[in-house]
Amino acid sequence: MTIKDMLVLVDNGTAAPAGATPRPLGPAPSAALELAARLGAHATGVALAVDPIVPGFVVAPLPVEVIEQARRQAIAVADEAASAFSAEATRLGVGHETRISEILMGGVPEGFAAAARTTDLVVIGQDDPDHPEPMREAMIETALFEGAAPMLLVPYIVKAPLSFDRVMIGWDGGRTAARAVHAALPILKLAKKISVVMIDRAGSQPGQPGADLAEWLARHDLKIDVEQIEAGDVAVADALLDHAADRSFDVLVMGGYGHSRVREFLLGGATRGILASMTLPVLMAH
Repeated sequence: MTIKDMLVLVDNGTAAPAGATPRPLGPAPSAALELAARLGAHATGVALAVDPIVPGFVVAPLPVEVIEQARRQAIAVADEAASAFSAEATRLGVGHETRISEILMGGVPEGFAAAARTTDLVVIGQDDPDHPEPMREAMIETALFEGAAPMLLVPYIVKAPLSFDRVMIGWDGGRTAARAVHAALPILKLAKKISVVMIDRAGSQPGQPGADLAEWLARHDLKIDVEQIEAGDVAVADALLDHAADRSFDVLVMGGYGHSRVREFLLGGATRGILASMTLPVLMAH
């Protein structure tokens, strides 16, 4: 597999004042364009223009002019975000296009879901609680469950350009983890160090469950280390993130939502824990 086409959710951020220098891109679209430049991939930036919904409990209906003004403002913010994405792509020499997706708050982003089925990689930024983006959690779930491509999720705390020198694979032998590793092959080929990390818990598979994965990757001319770490009572997500931080890994590859979404929500789950506390980019597949 190669990555030749990328779908990128552009951060809207805060609109710049009239006449001001265009604001810089957020970490995720910046990282996506840097990766596209390295891989020679085309990048499609999608900016959301979220139309307001008038709450049903409002007794006096809002004037049409007010609603239309809010709609125009949402489109203007999305246009500015798309323009910033296009300017950076041009600077990096990345083939690209931009789209404005106008949707209702709380609605299903069908256009984004369809686009996520005909691309090689979806790149989305983790939501910043201090500067929340509209419908970000819904867009992440849409990419994972409705799309067909893997997703690279970039934490909002990332400041420097991404490195793919040190890659950690969170491996449990499951289908979603296997799909993530298959999808990550083009990124693994950029790495100088790759570690397959398994969490050792009661009921874990006997023997060396990561050996088959390492042998397969070795046939792709990739050198792999296999590690098994004790987690004790620590949540799987925390154990993976702590190990990644201790060993200074650049990217984590793992499966997303191995259980049903309802069960994952009720039990917590590694996926939800990673999405909430991630400190490095995570490549996921479902």
